[in-house]
Amino acid sequence: MDLVKLLDLMENEAKKRNAPIFLHNVKLEPWQILIATVLSARTRDEQTSRAVERLFSRVKSLEELADMKAEEIENLIKSVGFYRVKAKRIKEIAELLKNRKFPESMEELLALPGVGRKTANIVLAYMGKPAIAVDTHVHRIANRLGLVNTRKPEQTEEGLKKIFPVELWDRLNSAFVGFGQTLCFPRNPKCNECPVKDFCKSFALRKDF
Repeated sequence: MDLVKLLDLMENEAKKRNAPIFLHNVKLEPWQILIATVLSARTRDEQTSRAVERLFSRVKSLEELADMKAEEIENLIKSVGFYRVKAKRIKEIAELLKNRKFPESMEELLALPGVGRKTANIVLAYMGKPAIAVDTHVHRIANRLGLVNTRKPEQTEEGLKKIFPVELWDRLNSAFVGFGQTLCFPRNPKCNECPVKDFCKSFALRKDF
């Protein structure tokens, strides 16, 4: 399988279909990526996008976020699931980081409230560090394609690291997420429209095409 071609096809299709992950061309700071990813947990992409836009139209720095009341943050992020819990967490993160150098390692990021391995990997990859962030899209599509045969995201991460050269790691999450948002859905994926079906183990096993 040509891995570069696979990512190219996925990215092109997602952009053509206006995947939410590709709609924001504004350059974000690492702290904004961190906060946005915390907000995205257990929340649909569209709801996360609304909350992120509302929050960052109001807040321009960690210092501003730390100084806000939790209730103010809640009102800005109400579109996400568990918004009260997340408002408390991102305020805590802002208070911890406002006068510190931004974390640059997995260990430092995991020490923050509400930050798991997926979030940490997304931030590290955005900062140009070697990391593969595995969310539900990446886990689902990697297994459907037959790249891995795993049950847990951590296993998928390790499997993909063995397959993809490190210079492609920073493309992997956004390519898979955009593709999952627009075509390779959890239910009723658009297999007949899929540009990578020739690479796909799941498609090869289907009986209805």
